[in-house]
Amino acid sequence: MQKILEFRDERGWAPYHTPDNLAKSISIEAAELLECFQWNTEFDPTHVNEELADVFTYCIMMADKLGVDPKQIVLDKMEKTAEKYPVEKAKGVSTKYDKL
Repeated sequence: MQKILEFRDERGWAPYHTPDNLAKSISIEAAELLECFQWNTEFDPTHVNEELADVFTYCIMMADKLGVDPKQIVLDKMEKTAEKYPVEKAKGVSTKYDKL
């Protein structure tokens, strides 16, 4: 995480990394990741890794901007999701929680 923030700061980009700009960038990069799979089932792993790295990078910068710990918010969300999808009901099925 520190390397990402140093990279940003060395270039003076922090002022442009507002929450709304970062959210837009996450969405744009996620769409570019999805584009790697458009029209076929085969994909270029190098390109996928690069786009995935872009998504992660913007997410890390968003967490920093919002002052939240990425690890903690993921763990908090997993706990909440575990309540919606208890193992005994959700194991081996893709049904949405309100239909379990």
